[in-house]
Amino acid sequence: MAKDLFHDVVKTALIKDGWQITDDPLFLKVGGIDFFIDLGAEKLLAAERDGKKIAVEIKSFISTSSITDFHLAIGQFINYRVALKAADPERQLFLAVPDIAYRTFFQKEFPRMVIEQYQLELFVYDIETEVILLWQI
Repeated sequence: MAKDLFHDVVKTALIKDGWQITDDPLFLKVGGIDFFIDLGAEKLLAAERDGKKIAVEIKSFISTSSITDFHLAIGQFINYRVALKAADPERQLFLAVPDIAYRTFFQKEFPRMVIEQYQLELFVYDIETEVILLWQI
């Protein structure tokens, strides 16, 4: 299974943001299908015993067609969300996108419409500094 080009960048950014990586990758078996979501992470919150759990699908958006990358990412995201709801419902799924893609492609009307329609959670990471710049929930 090939890792995304920026897999380690996102992993480092999550750790810097206080997340503990629990799964690399996060494996689920749902309905006879094996799913490998890029990362599973957990953040213990002072006020809660259990903390918050997330799953992260990392995308680089570096091909020549941003809309093709977007189609693939959204389809994968929706499938993973259904699998998580069945196998690990307390875990929230995020799509990790690089800042350059967020500032350009993701500001266009159509991607914003899809994100709103499907209630997609995402976060934006900086490739150079390996930090999370924005959580969009």
